[in-house]
Amino acid sequence: MWLIPVILVIFAVVVVILNIKVVPQSKAYVIERLGAYHCTWDTGLHFLIPVFDKVSKQVSLKEQVADFPPQPVITKDNVTMQIDTVVFFQITDPKLFAYGVENPIAAIENLTATTLRNIIGDLELDHTLTSRDTINAKIRSILDEATDPWGIKINRVELKNIKPPAEIQDAMEKQMKAERQRREAILRAEGEKSSNILVAQGKKESQILAAEAEKQAAILHAEAEKEARIRRAEGEAEAILKINQAQAESIRMINEAAPSNEYLTLKKLESFEKVSDGQATKVIIPSDLQGVVGLVNTIAESAKTENK
Repeated sequence: MWLIPVILVIFAVVVVILNIKVVPQSKAYVIERLGAYHCTWDTGLHFLIPVFDKVSKQVSLKEQVADFPPQPVITKDNVTMQIDTVVFFQITDPKLFAYGVENPIAAIENLTATTLRNIIGDLELDHTLTSRDTINAKIRSILDEATDPWGIKINRVELKNIKPPAEIQDAMEKQMKAERQRREAILRAEGEKSSNILVAQGKKESQILAAEAEKQAAILHAEAEKEARIRRAEGEAEAILKINQAQAESIRMINEAAPSNEYLTLKKLESFEKVSDGQATKVIIPSDLQGVVGLVNTIAESAKTENK
């Protein structure tokens, strides 16, 4: 009889242990009671009422990544491309996630594909290839609004790869090659132009420097000539001054010596001798020298007669 109570106690302990639940970090449990939503368990220790309660869904609250396969899309200029996308999302409401949509990942994939087709259909090929950021922002905004009733937050959407048709890709490569060649030719022409400009500027600067050197040399030569003339003029003026000073000193000394009339007459004759040595055809003799000159002439004539 004691075995039955022991079995019941053991069974009760097992039931209690099995109904104790520990919710780990970054997890949430959706609990149903009698088939209806009851509550959401966060991180911690919880206890289920046997038979009445059950864990309907375990939800991860971490950010998740969904990599969808390439989807065929048609651009505005009727070019079919293959585009694969990557969606980063996070569950914010476990209840809505559990009861909002049957298969959330498949719903996000289909919604992404249809949204991508709508956006690409309004863009041309070139604009599609150069507007990834704009396309990503539009898709993220539309998906975030659409998945909000499902308790899902769309954090980022990235276009992983865009594959145009082979012939379009080949034409694009040829176009890029031609564009590179055109840019290379432009850069080469600009380089030659810059080189020619630098050479011309160098020649011009060289000519300017040569002209400035010649100008400086001419200025220095003129200044040297000017200095030489000034020095010569100063020397001549100083020589004239010395001569005049000497003559003045001579006259002063003669005056101080009180010369006789005979000395003065002799000096006059010396002066007359210098005058007569010139090219003049007429010589005017001062009156005070005429007698002396006549006397000299008479003596000369007498000397000539005696010689004869």
